[in-house]
Amino acid sequence: MSLSVPPELNADTWRRAGRELLAKALAELSYEQLLEPVEIRSGRYRLDLPGDVSYEFSARGGAFAHWRVEPASITRTAFSTEEPAEDPLRFLLDAHTTLGMSADTAGHLARELTATMTADTKLLGPDALTAAELADLSYADLEGYQTGHPWLLPNKGRMGFSASDAARYAPEARQEHRLPWIAVHHSLADHRSVEGLPRETLLDGELDEATRERFTEELTSRALEPGDYVRMPVHPWQWDEVILPMFTPQIAEQQIVPLGTGPDRYRAQQSIRTFANLDRPQQHYVKLPLSILNTLVWRGLPTERTVAAPAVTSWVLGIAENDEFLRDDTRAVLLGEVASVTVQHPVLEHIDDVPYQYRELLGTIWRESLEGKLDPGERARTLAALLHVDRGGRAFVTELIERSGLDAETWLQRLFGALLPALLHFLYRYGVVFSPHGENTIVVFDESDAPARLAVKDFVDDVNISATPLPELADMPAEVDAALLREPPEFLRQFIQSGLFVGHFRYLAPLIEDHLGVPQDRFWTMVREEVLAYQKRFPELAERFAMFDLFTPEIERLCLNRNRLLLDAYRDRPERPHAAVHGHVPNPLHRP
Repeated sequence: MSLSVPPELNADTWRRAGRELLAKALAELSYEQLLEPVEIRSGRYRLDLPGDVSYEFSARGGAFAHWRVEPASITRTAFSTEEPAEDPLRFLLDAHTTLGMSADTAGHLARELTATMTADTKLLGPDALTAAELADLSYADLEGYQTGHPWLLPNKGRMGFSASDAARYAPEARQEHRLPWIAVHHSLADHRSVEGLPRETLLDGELDEATRERFTEELTSRALEPGDYVRMPVHPWQWDEVILPMFTPQIAEQQIVPLGTGPDRYRAQQSIRTFANLDRPQQHYVKLPLSILNTLVWRGLPTERTVAAPAVTSWVLGIAENDEFLRDDTRAVLLGEVASVTVQHPVLEHIDDVPYQYRELLGTIWRESLEGKLDPGERARTLAALLHVDRGGRAFVTELIERSGLDAETWLQRLFGALLPALLHFLYRYGVVFSPHGENTIVVFDESDAPARLAVKDFVDDVNISATPLPELADMPAEVDAALLREPPEFLRQFIQSGLFVGHFRYLAPLIEDHLGVPQDRFWTMVREEVLAYQKRFPELAERFAMFDLFTPEIERLCLNRNRLLLDAYRDRPERPHAAVHGHVPNPLHRP
């Protein structure tokens, strides 16, 4: 075996990735109050750490107690010797006791941070594109150039992947794959779909006739009855690392049978477990479990929610189709999860309090394609893309605004008008929320690159409903009710406040200020005005506006990094973790 090093992995890209991740660490850990830097002069801060070590940096504040740290400004002083700081791993060694981490957590975090920086060097490498080049890409292609979760430090840790796995399956690798398929005996596989999409119709669309015949012949050659088996694609990594080692008895008994590879080429999207069809973009996205630990959770497919995905889709789409405002005014695109196959592990899923990763091992979800939902001239990009700044320092959003021919404020008004009304209507009218973070929220642009409307994906993991009884939820199907989490109003509103405002707008507002000159106060005033415009249109919902109050003086400070560093760390647990809560932050939408 010959050894090789990726061309983008060199001292220059490593140092740049390190500076940016160190700045992010100082900012986000200060936001979550795990660190308490002291202002030593206007805009300049010092953080004292054990061992006569200190860090100094320049930073500015923002809404929701946000920190913006300038990467090039960071210095480290040890024993009176000051030098530029660009190594987040050195910082981890300096700060881990101050942060309160255990040694095992610090060790695992070092591994995740290293993997994250390695992925970042790929994004900073010679094939990095300019903002103008990125603006010309398709939705699926643009996904391969995104930098990941803006809040979480180890946002590309992908524990379980080797270096060659990351080079093959990570979104930034931008590799093409033909997915392997398996047949699973119907005694193990639970196939569900929306009305009007029977199993054979789904397969007719996903596989050409020659491939379907080839898969059937594979079963008959083994003296198996094809009608007794459900066909489904699997992630090639999952087959090798999880299915073959852990479903071995079922494979030996030919209850699970490998069939071969499908004909279409796919590419991994930002969620890493979702694939877009490159040959036929209007075909379904395919979402497959991937037993790696990335961001805060194992990236499997939860059994109960995968089974219920088509029913949840039918219910949510039914709301939109029967609501005039959602259907005709906002024209929001809801990418339904229209079919699923779930295969439970016969032993692991029946152990009380088994770690949740073992209840998410084998399944498939087929999600509607965005391409089939767009009008002529429209194009789509995830909200996350709006935070991108290219290697030359040009913001992607600057490129889009200049192409639109609009001034920055008008373009922002279009953005807020595209995103907020549908999300607010689901919350206020129906007590239903999505998780509108940057990856799940998609902006649909018109032919001039002005924001036009909203698209939302990922129902199976991220739809929640009001725990307070509402008449609009009274006739919810029992299967849907059992699958969805119910949350109190003050927590339900957090999906918009923390998922969208803190999780994305907190970063977009200073970027817009720096690159386009719109003050942050004006940015947040425009957000507030959009919410008020919705409320003015639907005065009959006044009680709901109070119930799901988005204008409270403060909101809870949700802390994603605290969860990783202190709360759940890397331990196995029977339920998926939630963000930690630590105190409160001022709400910029509040006006006394």
